[in-house]
Amino acid sequence: MRTVHFTLNGERYERNVPEHKTLLHYLREDLGYTGTKEGCGAGECGACTIIMNGDAVNSCLVLAAEIDGAVLETVEGEARGEELTLVQKAFDRHHAVQCGYCTGGMIMSVKDLLRRNPNPDREAVIEGIEGNFCRCTGYEQIIEAVLDAASQGAAREIAQRDAAGETRGGGNDA
Repeated sequence: MRTVHFTLNGERYERNVPEHKTLLHYLREDLGYTGTKEGCGAGECGACTIIMNGDAVNSCLVLAAEIDGAVLETVEGEARGEELTLVQKAFDRHHAVQCGYCTGGMIMSVKDLLRRNPNPDREAVIEGIEGNFCRCTGYEQIIEAVLDAASQGAAREIAQRDAAGETRGGGNDA
């Protein structure tokens, strides 16, 4: 076991983590954050995508013991109660969700994209989600949802929440 300090969805934690457990399994099994899914376990499908220190990462490729000092964001940190983010609303509006298995990872990749490129064109969206597989919906609805969210000011919403410390810091030791 190794003691790590990290921030997850704005809450600070100090925990003992197993040396060889992946961050994906630690989030799901130890912390109960089940919106992050395992699709392949090899970093190929994107279902396990979270944001770590400002970058989208495949949590199946990161060891939990490596998160000391990290700031982590999962899909559970997106909505505030019943209030969805602009990205989530656009996914709903464009029917960009069917089974939902890939959605958590897809939402986190889109958040990462919009932080880097507030007004992406179609090609930038395709590139931004290329590490995420969706076997049900097809990509057209997802691309349209991202373009719609961007046009509605989703990047501004993300930046405001970042500035308020809602997803990148703050909170108390839990």
